[in-house]
Amino acid sequence: MPDSAQRRPIAVTLGDPAGVGPEVTARSWAARRDHALPPFVAIGDAASIAAVWDGPVARVDDIAQAARLFDDALPVWHLEDSGPVVPGSPTKAGATCALHALETGIGLARTQAAAALVTGPVSKLQLYGIGYTHPGQTEFIAERCGVTATNAVMMLAGPALRVVPLTVHVPLAEVPERLTGELIVAKGRIVARALKRDFGVDKPLIAVAGLNPHAGESGQIGDEEGRIIRPAVEQLLADGIAVEGPLAADALFAPTVRTRYDALLCPYHDQALAPFKALHFHDGVNLTLGLPIVRTSADHGTAFNIAGTGAADPGPTIAAIRMAAALAASRERSCAPAA
Repeated sequence: MPDSAQRRPIAVTLGDPAGVGPEVTARSWAARRDHALPPFVAIGDAASIAAVWDGPVARVDDIAQAARLFDDALPVWHLEDSGPVVPGSPTKAGATCALHALETGIGLARTQAAAALVTGPVSKLQLYGIGYTHPGQTEFIAERCGVTATNAVMMLAGPALRVVPLTVHVPLAEVPERLTGELIVAKGRIVARALKRDFGVDKPLIAVAGLNPHAGESGQIGDEEGRIIRPAVEQLLADGIAVEGPLAADALFAPTVRTRYDALLCPYHDQALAPFKALHFHDGVNLTLGLPIVRTSADHGTAFNIAGTGAADPGPTIAAIRMAAALAASRERSCAPAA
């Protein structure tokens, strides 16, 4: 990893103070040596960590202090008191703190004070209660970075698989309407660029899954493959992007097939995430492509039902921090002038 990336800590937002974010962040720091984690700073309410963990904490008000303190204590940027923190019992004050932490983390990454941003889990319901109007954190981050929501692409990445759902949180009945050639081409271009810049893949090969069983059986089980997906694939090929499809999704995830590709693009959410989570439930990372900053997150929610019980697995957060560091380093190498 370049020295400059090592000097800049990663910003990790704690998410909702009543969720599992504070616990898994603290336990990630406790496992820092076992997983060779880079320096990071936790952003939010310090009381949320004290409520679930009794390890060493060092409050900072300058992210540059985090790297110096990281070996001996978890650096915490305390933003505000969000009232009594009771794990599993979210409040509006806690949601406000989570939103302020997200804004702070974005600012640190955008100004390059932080090498990358790792976002903790938030409660959309609680955020909506304080006037938040975005579908999720991704859309908020994209807006703050000056990127349209359609150009912020969600990828799930693990050691053996990378998937991109072309449509995300929409009813299944709406997928055929929302799946357009323009959408496939736009996301295909962003994925190809990210594979080169962020993952260091010189000649990425992308697969596009069909929407219907058996990729439509030549139009016998639906015409979206021939009408929408194949023309989009042809456009990507004309752009110089190596891509194959539409491919039958029931065979695409077989070990001998999926390993041929650097990323799989799938028409709808569960087509991508169900097999991904079967393979990478404990080490899968959610990341956002198309942003001027590196952003990752653990692929799970607030888990209010187990917050404070010690049952939360820090593995996904550890994986998110490790991947953020790797992507930041790869991006720096790709931007470095040739020797």
